[in-house]
Amino acid sequence: MEFVDVADADGVRTLTLSDPKRRNALSLQMRAELRDGLRAAMDDAGCRVIVLTGAAGFFCAGGDISSMSADPEAGEYRLRLLGEVVELITAGGTPVVAAVEGGAFGAGLSLAAAADHVVAADDARFCASFGTIGLGTDGGLAWTLPRRIGRGRATEMIMFGEVVGAADAQRIGLVERLSSPGTALQVARERAALLAARSRDALIANKSALSGAHPDLPALLAEETQAQMRLLAGPDFAEGRTAFFEKRPARFT
Repeated sequence: MEFVDVADADGVRTLTLSDPKRRNALSLQMRAELRDGLRAAMDDAGCRVIVLTGAAGFFCAGGDISSMSADPEAGEYRLRLLGEVVELITAGGTPVVAAVEGGAFGAGLSLAAAADHVVAADDARFCASFGTIGLGTDGGLAWTLPRRIGRGRATEMIMFGEVVGAADAQRIGLVERLSSPGTALQVARERAALLAARSRDALIANKSALSGAHPDLPALLAEETQAQMRLLAGPDFAEGRTAFFEKRPARFT
């Protein structure tokens, strides 16, 4: 792929947005490549965790403004591609870890907020910059951001469009881990390796339970019950139970 680099190592697949001259802005082609890369990773049983990052020290500057127009057909296609990307990140079974260097602006923030785990460099910045060019949110940000940081703080970020530094982003819950500048990808891969060593089926079940797709608590309890019954009858629980009694780490395959 031209604008998304793919690298595999020990069950972790790294997808790197790669258009450094434009700070990895999400062009139409990059959106399509990212969607296809995520879909392939989700369908690959050998891929246990996905790391999403940006090339050349910057995560993503947002949408490619040069590709935006008032043409309704082009706009619908552009937004549909981004929607498919975000749906794969949030609803796909494979955990997604975002590694943010430099900044995550506009639709780049949407990608980071959709991830299951966010690692950011100390000097990274986050901004819902849509309003500066007279646009509303896209990429599901008005759904993902309140779930991460609460409605009040999400409203402030989206309405005012102020830049939030990495330390404040961690304080409000947008970022889980901070790293030294230039090491976000390394730390994200270390975090991903910890997940890759766990039961893939259990990760899928936990991500689904945490997705927020359930209308109420009884619906969630029902899904948890069904998932737990499947897991209890599966090979990973058998290995985990044996490892517990043998007082050793479980080896999930």
